[in-house]
Amino acid sequence: MIYAVVIIAVVVALAGVTLWKTLALKNRTDFLVAGRKLPWTVLVFTLLSSWIGAGSLFAGGENAYRNGFAALWQPAGGWLGLVVIAFIAGRARRFAQFTVPDLLEKRYNATARVLGTIAIVISYTVITSYQFKGGGDIMHMIFPDMDRTTGMYIVALFVIVFTAAAGTASVAYMYLVIGALVTVIVVIAVPLVLSSAGGWSGVRASLPETHFQVLGNLSLSQALGFTIPTMLLLVGNQGMYQKFFSARSERDAKLAVGGWIVGTLLLEALLIALAVIGSAKFKTEAPREIIPITARLGLPTIIGAILLGGIFAKIISTANNYLFSPATNLIHDVYERFIDRNASDRRSLIVSRIIVVALGMFALLQASHFESILRAALYAYTVYGAAVTPAVLAVFFWRRTTTAGAISSILLGTIITVAWNLFEISTLDAIYPALGASVASLILVSLLTPAPPPERVAPFFSEPVPFQHETH
Repeated sequence: MIYAVVIIAVVVALAGVTLWKTLALKNRTDFLVAGRKLPWTVLVFTLLSSWIGAGSLFAGGENAYRNGFAALWQPAGGWLGLVVIAFIAGRARRFAQFTVPDLLEKRYNATARVLGTIAIVISYTVITSYQFKGGGDIMHMIFPDMDRTTGMYIVALFVIVFTAAAGTASVAYMYLVIGALVTVIVVIAVPLVLSSAGGWSGVRASLPETHFQVLGNLSLSQALGFTIPTMLLLVGNQGMYQKFFSARSERDAKLAVGGWIVGTLLLEALLIALAVIGSAKFKTEAPREIIPITARLGLPTIIGAILLGGIFAKIISTANNYLFSPATNLIHDVYERFIDRNASDRRSLIVSRIIVVALGMFALLQASHFESILRAALYAYTVYGAAVTPAVLAVFFWRRTTTAGAISSILLGTIITVAWNLFEISTLDAIYPALGASVASLILVSLLTPAPPPERVAPFFSEPVPFQHETH
């Protein structure tokens, strides 16, 4: 009963914030980037909560159940990516646009914008789809009479309505509560579950020795196949840039990254530990559910209920983030750019909400394609990481990149990843051929074509001019 009460409370709270922020919306800037008014204290938990969703809770849990602590290779990609992000955050906020394709067109051209948008829509709707699936798992666990598919549809309906109503502003402050709550509860839960599993010696006795080795049963190639896509998704992540664009200032963006680094290191490591310890205590035919199962059966009722409610809230918030981002692309990068350049704020808001609903339905259709959330996550990360991230990083780090080089990189990264997974060309992880071709084409084509004009490169490398008071 307590579990149902907590889940209902989460839904009511999220719905309440949505209504509040919907009534406060005035224009598309409020809808798309929260009016560019978020302080770093809110932004850090917005970043943390939108990054750690079903990918960490279900794909990471499935990985840990199968491979033990070698599953840390997956979040390690995010940790490496955060090091790169620390150098980008301030400059990204200085640019102060709406989407990653804004960056691509400003630095390259409109074709790069459109191709980047296509890759983002493919990747992010897949990520949204397995948030729906993870939410359905939680609903089935709390309400056993409800099957997972029905639960998935209910979660999808709520997320689609929730996202269409109020955009970025609807969840920014709710993320603050969700991120802080889940972090505290996971810190409490790990030692409790460890104690109930018989301590460290009990866990070691219940699991294969490979679960405690650096690579476990993985080859180095397989381990890097977890790390590289995760790192590339994080570094080029559209949702991340959009949140930087929402920051109150460059300083707020930079401070938020520092807090994000600390929170991600702590929370993702603890979630893997929770899944490994839980796998020593509970056996399941659905490995992706090991963290929710551990919360439901391995903790004192109230703590388990709060953790399960926090997991559900994180799934909702992550689904919101990855559904909203491609909708932003289609409205801002396609509709307003090529279809209706003079669209009023009111018309743009209406079209934005229609696009959210359409993408949500598309994501729901995809949810039936992947049974393994881990497999779906790696596919989505690879599409984005191979197609979008190299061109985005080149915006900030390589002056010599040309438009032709960027376009060839985005095209090859997208096509190879999709074809590799669709036709199951090889057992080799798609990240290797897709990223290799993407980076090679970016470099070679850029070197073989004329250098970009200085005025196209300058905005991304010049330092801001310090403010000076006028003298009288």
